[in-house]
Amino acid sequence: MFNTFYANGPTVAQQYCSRLQVIFRQQIQPWHPSSTLAHEAGAAVLRLAPEKFWQFSAALFQTRRSFFDVSVVNETRNKTYERLARVAGSVGVDKQKVLALLVIPETPNSQD
Repeated sequence: MFNTFYANGPTVAQQYCSRLQVIFRQQIQPWHPSSTLAHEAGAAVLRLAPEKFWQFSAALFQTRRSFFDVSVVNETRNKTYERLARVAGSVGVDKQKVLALLVIPETPNSQD
């Protein structure tokens, strides 16, 4: 489905822009815990570089198997975030800024 909609840009939206409005809603699948992390990374990209969202999504789709639950089961959440930030970096989004939005501190914040 993603490849039908997206190929070097949102082609369906470009072709039918006068008659079509595209609304993308992230559907987190709570039965797939790693889905939440991938969607959080997408939200971080949207916040930092919205113009890169589709490129990030395409890159994530290409590497999706490495983020399936079975692939991350023995990995810490922050390690998965690091790999997701690298995917964002591969399309020109500052991976350190993405990681800063995602990473969970290892020590509690004293102001909480």
